[in-house]
Amino acid sequence: MRHTLPIAPQFYVTAPQPCPYLDGRMERKLFTALQGEHAQKLNDTLSKQGFRRSQNVLYRPSCAECSACLSARIRVADFEPRRTQRRVLKRAEDLRRNATSPWATEDQFSLFRRYLDTRHADGGMADMDIFEFAAMIEETPIKSRVIEYTRPAGPGERGRPLAAVCLTDVFDDGLSMVYSFYDPALTDLSLGTYVILDHIAIAREAGLPYVYLGYWVPGSRKMGYKAGFNALEIYKAGRWQDIGDPADHKAELHPLSVDPIAEQVARISLPDTRVPREG
Repeated sequence: MRHTLPIAPQFYVTAPQPCPYLDGRMERKLFTALQGEHAQKLNDTLSKQGFRRSQNVLYRPSCAECSACLSARIRVADFEPRRTQRRVLKRAEDLRRNATSPWATEDQFSLFRRYLDTRHADGGMADMDIFEFAAMIEETPIKSRVIEYTRPAGPGERGRPLAAVCLTDVFDDGLSMVYSFYDPALTDLSLGTYVILDHIAIAREAGLPYVYLGYWVPGSRKMGYKAGFNALEIYKAGRWQDIGDPADHKAELHPLSVDPIAEQVARISLPDTRVPREG
């Protein structure tokens, strides 16, 4: 007889630490290793259930009393840019896109350092060196791309300098923007918004239905910009749903807002390896 066996990854929980999005709260993550020949299938399946990738780990928030973090994605077919977003596209029309394999460069790291030092000097990644940066870019067991955006050279410059970079994963149903950074001096180009808009264009060209944006957190100024994109869905109460009015989603603390870890893990759907066993 032939039997089909499911992937059976082990899940773990991190120790509580200060939340980077909401002051005075503690965060905790549920995570599992992403490795082996079925890594892509596991990543695709868990990403549809609110998980995100960081190098060789898949994780999603599992805080003891808070369920504010909500995975967000854009429905590509339904997306229409707002007037302000059309202006962003117009202002950035001189940028050029270049998609490469996930390989870190000194130019990327230089831009990354300028971005962190200006925008996130006190964040959790502020002390990353070039080796840690290379690991973030290159340690991926799944289909990933580095999308670079270059601009025309200014006075005293040569070639086309980097303006923005995004590490992007390719799912079976969309693109996931793992991490993006950009030149903090080019504030007039609204590069954070532009990179999202361009990923919507890439997904549309490839026939992929979604662009995954990571987590949206009601009450967090850092994450508020994501609600500015229409056709936005959030993963809440175990299913994807239209965000509706962002003001309807609260970030309240409650001791019963998060189910026990064992119950969370029991409800996770795992992919099928489709590996036959003779018997």
